[in-house]
Amino acid sequence: MNIIITKDYQELSEKACELIEQQVSKKPDSVLGLATGGSPLGTYQEMIKGFSSRGVNYEKVRTLNLDEYIGLDKNDSQSYHFFMKSHLFDYINVNADNTYIPNGKAPDLDTECELYEKLIEDIGPPDLQLLGVGQNGHIGFNEPGTSFESETHIIDLEESTRQANARFFDSLEDVPKQAVTMGIRSILKSKRIVVIASGERKAEAIRQMLKEEPNENMPASALKHHKHVTLIVDEKAYKKAGHGEETQ
Repeated sequence: MNIIITKDYQELSEKACELIEQQVSKKPDSVLGLATGGSPLGTYQEMIKGFSSRGVNYEKVRTLNLDEYIGLDKNDSQSYHFFMKSHLFDYINVNADNTYIPNGKAPDLDTECELYEKLIEDIGPPDLQLLGVGQNGHIGFNEPGTSFESETHIIDLEESTRQANARFFDSLEDVPKQAVTMGIRSILKSKRIVVIASGERKAEAIRQMLKEEPNENMPASALKHHKHVTLIVDEKAYKKAGHGEETQ
């Protein structure tokens, strides 16, 4: 695992964007795996800057998002469809027909999971998958205890995950209790994975991911099974996780 330590969240976001832009420059029709939540917001802001000021071209890019809440319409302001449009897609020249996110309102969610996994195989897997890490180590919405062999599936969200995401909603009661998510095996199909983690709240998850053997109680530890992972972590998270200041 390659580790890049940054001084703060801004530098972390710039570095993650740089890796994405390198990928798109090298392969203009890249498939990008994208994440939602607070962690990637800065990365997306940098990608928008890159499109507007550096001429980065996303016209041929296709995107696969990790997950979506169950029960939210894609036009709901709290859906991940809406999140991606309002924080990235509306501001770069990606073709809307080439952006894919699970349908949390599908009439048959089991079939939706099967179709999404087939989509990953048909157009992907991602050349580069961007990941955040939850405080409990979840990647995508794969909560502790999720099988490393899981593919796209329905997941019951832990209370800690719902509480962490409640800041995006009017109240905790409004946070959905389930989601459709790429499974851990789905994520590991990606050719390259870039993990971003910022702040002391993520330190324990980073510590376990780096220092402990892979186990299903720490979903992020599955990344040790992948041959091409880059962790971009800021100093606060890295030092709190029990590491020194040296970079590599």
